[in-house]
Amino acid sequence: MKVLLESFPYRYVEMGTLENGFPDYRIQKMNSFSNRYNDMYLCDNGMQMITAMEDFEYTKWLDPDRVPCYVKDDNE
Repeated sequence: MKVLLESFPYRYVEMGTLENGFPDYRIQKMNSFSNRYNDMYLCDNGMQMITAMEDFEYTKWLDPDRVPCYVKDDNE
């Protein structure tokens, strides 16, 4: 496993190679009870992983715990 980026509570990892020869990219999330990272989302391809690493709101949008994301700021 290679950690590409860590941005608490998420981390972006490459878990080797898939059967089709492409890298196995995953987003993991810290479990507050076990203090361990668990797979949260299996990315379809490298472009999706790059997008998630560059846009933290997109990572939150992928989170199955329904974390608020892309929230409009009414103060502007």
